[in-house]
Amino acid sequence: MNIPINPAETAALGQPPKDVQHYMRAGTLGLSALPPLSLYIHLPWCLKKCPYCDFNSHEQRSQADGGVPEQRYIDALMADLEASLPLIWGRTVHSVFIGGGTPSMFSPDSIDRLISGLRARLRMEPDCEITMEANPGTFEKERFRAYRHAGVTRLSIGVQSFDDRFLQALGRVHDGAQARAAVQEAAEAFETFNLDIMYALPGQTEADLVRDLETALGFHPPHISIYHLTIEPNTYFAKFPPVVPEEDTAYDMLDRITAMTGAAGMQRYEISAYAREGHQCFHNTNYWQFGDYLGIGAGAHGKLSFAHRVVRQVKLRDPQRYMDAALAGRALASDEDVRRKDLPFEYMLNALRLRGGFAIQDYLDRTGLPISTISAALDEAERKGLVLRQHGRVTPTERGFDFLSDLQALFLGDA
Repeated sequence: MNIPINPAETAALGQPPKDVQHYMRAGTLGLSALPPLSLYIHLPWCLKKCPYCDFNSHEQRSQADGGVPEQRYIDALMADLEASLPLIWGRTVHSVFIGGGTPSMFSPDSIDRLISGLRARLRMEPDCEITMEANPGTFEKERFRAYRHAGVTRLSIGVQSFDDRFLQALGRVHDGAQARAAVQEAAEAFETFNLDIMYALPGQTEADLVRDLETALGFHPPHISIYHLTIEPNTYFAKFPPVVPEEDTAYDMLDRITAMTGAAGMQRYEISAYAREGHQCFHNTNYWQFGDYLGIGAGAHGKLSFAHRVVRQVKLRDPQRYMDAALAGRALASDEDVRRKDLPFEYMLNALRLRGGFAIQDYLDRTGLPISTISAALDEAERKGLVLRQHGRVTPTERGFDFLSDLQALFLGDA
């Protein structure tokens, strides 16, 4: 799919791909085995940019300007993937996550073409988990069922709230009735699906949260992801901050969330994720266990392991520039080795989010570093009551979960 490039135009494109031998050269790490591999695909368009969102998302062009260029973007994704294939030859993809933006703006036919393209180019597990994000604002009757027929196995619905007051405060394009209709459709079409819910919203009380959560649990979702509203830099809310509940109130809300989900038979297996038995998200768990993931799409991030190094990649952010560059085989914005001294913190930033923590052997396997690189920090964390060490595992305590940032920061240092 590569197209001829005028040398004068290359400055506007990304980096050319490096030869695979570049990644296989000698280095300071010694990985005995490679972790599971996932694929992340970024579809960057949305109907409207939410005031709290700091993701790489772009409001759709008007229909007069052609709308979202679905087919050209999928062509670019396939070219991006093909350029990356030498880095993952022989490896099996265990999960795919189609995120955004709002991927459900793409038609079921386009998603079908995308997934068919993946299967034609990748070695995928027969039961590969394929998650797609969807928003109620793009919901149409039978649309979710069509995504299921296209090959999506798991839908993640950005509900955020069922209360019109808070949906308006968050700048969402859907209302509570649309949210309920979308969740009902997902429950009928998918064996497993996720609801995204936010709390500590502007003007929200604990009673308001309870009503939202009762509505969500009434659909018997297999999985819920629950996020504290945070004010991120370079967002509308950062410039015009709303009045949100105080920190103590937010902690009370989180305690209520944990109690209500537990009573409904859901386990809090990660700091913000609750699931019924057998419905934990493999893709996200692979992130948290420091697994590998190839990222394709505008602004997509990736992390890939080789025998002597761990590499982070980022693709060009602007959708138009990305499409031009990917079709020319130059979608990379950056490609860098993770520094040896940064690996302990990067690993802990992920693994300590899990209720079950991590096995010491997994740390050795995933980072290629000796245990001595984290021994002092583990001793300090245990002394402060933030972790438990037993049977070769490190598990965050309740205090460690409550003060997760403090726990993770102990692993910032030289390795």
